[in-house]
Amino acid sequence: MADVQASNRAVTSAVLATLVAVAGVVGDLTLAGHSGPVLAGLLVVLGGLFAYGWPLVAGLPARWHSTTVIVLGGAAAVLAVWLSREQAMLNQVPAVFAGVVLAAFLAELARRDGRERLVESVAGTVAGALVPVCSVGWLAAERTVAGDAVVVAGAVALAVGSAVSALPFRGWLRVGAVVGGSTAAGAVVGVALTEIGLLSGTLLGLAVGILVAAATELFRRLEHDGEPWARAALWSIATLPVAVTGILVYLTGRVLIG
Repeated sequence: MADVQASNRAVTSAVLATLVAVAGVVGDLTLAGHSGPVLAGLLVVLGGLFAYGWPLVAGLPARWHSTTVIVLGGAAAVLAVWLSREQAMLNQVPAVFAGVVLAAFLAELARRDGRERLVESVAGTVAGALVPVCSVGWLAAERTVAGDAVVVAGAVALAVGSAVSALPFRGWLRVGAVVGGSTAAGAVVGVALTEIGLLSGTLLGLAVGILVAAATELFRRLEHDGEPWARAALWSIATLPVAVTGILVYLTGRVLIG
């Protein structure tokens, strides 16, 4: 059962990463004078999918309170970056996250169940909200020098690495296959897109591959039968690497490409 869960999670992550790549391809579309509306909308949806299952994964006591805070925090972060016209597009994100922390405390005040496990609930909610907030890196990466190309390269590397992680490898062979698959995918896209180049594409794929391999091993150790790994939780853990990779792609793209 654990292998089936891992394969389903990996395939779902690969599909979601492919959707990010497609959104990057149509990144030239604009809405109300702002580019990237398709990618921004997709990130909001991904944040919702993650928030829906995260309280189950983390075992939080007030599921819907936590889900609401995470959804609103992720959507606010995406909106702040999408509407930003500043060169430093992530300037408003810390303020948004500070608001999320405040909202987590307010959500606890709204509880009428005796507020059991209060500290655990606040910490789990804030930690969960950080994931969709990190996803805004995809949107910020789209407005770097390489533009849509870096989004496509990172998303393709993520999709390939996730797909490879679904194969029946074990131990370090699985880690090597995932990292190797992502690195190769990044290199191929780097050659195909002149804005990226072979070296930058390879290094970007390597960074993404390491992240995917780490997430794969983490969740393979945690997965087990039972309610915590219901369908909602599957969506959450499948969305997590896609969202977190956004900030990695942005930082890597800025360092390697500018």
